[in-house]
Amino acid sequence: MTYSIVARDPETGWLGVGAQTHFFGVGTLLPWAEAGVGAVATQAFVNVDYGPRGLELLRAGVPAPSTVDLLVAEDPEAAYRQLGVVDARGSVGMYTGGSCAPHTGFARGHQVAVQGNMLAGPDVCQAALAAFETAEGDLADRIVAGLQAADGAGGDVRGSQSAALRVVSGRRGPAPWNEVVVDLRVDDHPDPLAELARLLPRSRAFGAVGGVMFTRGLTLGPFEGVDPGELDERLAALASAAEVIGPDNREADFWRAVLLARAGRHREAADLFAEVVAFRPALLEFAKGLAPLGFLDDEALAAITAHLEEPA
Repeated sequence: MTYSIVARDPETGWLGVGAQTHFFGVGTLLPWAEAGVGAVATQAFVNVDYGPRGLELLRAGVPAPSTVDLLVAEDPEAAYRQLGVVDARGSVGMYTGGSCAPHTGFARGHQVAVQGNMLAGPDVCQAALAAFETAEGDLADRIVAGLQAADGAGGDVRGSQSAALRVVSGRRGPAPWNEVVVDLRVDDHPDPLAELARLLPRSRAFGAVGGVMFTRGLTLGPFEGVDPGELDERLAALASAAEVIGPDNREADFWRAVLLARAGRHREAADLFAEVVAFRPALLEFAKGLAPLGFLDDEALAAITAHLEEPA
């Protein structure tokens, strides 16, 4: 089952893996990636152990081609497996067992490997590679473009059901979970790649929201140590996030209003709160409930409440 892309961005060092298949929940099986270590796609009659074991070998400094060789050598059913690996230096390893279901295919580029089985035709992987190599955007954008091109060339002969995308940074450290750039799964959908493409910008938008919500000084604890330049950047990012997320979800606007209030820009905060509360009146009581927790001081809350009570 499946076609996939594993790749490293030479400029940023980011590592990524993306896939689509006619099978439920490909994201639980195929994509494995660790910041500063590598990325693995394990597929066909899948051996999920290739994922964690592959990362273990890469973490120990084994190059991607040798990692593939070792994984295959350890597996008595290797003839049924397909595998793509890229390491933190950009070297690539690939394997397609002789008992994988046709059509099988693979394509190799600079720091990128595409592999597939159960394909509608022999040109699917080459189409994915060509699109990946010519697409604009960051690594996640280019992987999605490659997957969509594969689908356009026939994709999985059985159709489509699930897709996944995982991208991590090139920074290796003690907390790799903090280096996840994108982690998306579409488990069961009639057009999983279209849904993946829809979710990708929303993921980035909510990342901007979380970057404010979860950061001490900006939202947590006292408002202090925030450079004016950073404040403007965060406010601009939240405004852009609100445009991406759309008018039916005011999460970005709510936290932009909170940040404006914490920065002492009470009138701007009150104007934005008025819009948010008009959309969902319960958010006023929510804001009042946040105030005793230190998110809003009494002056800011009073200014906001007074503005909302002004006659239209």
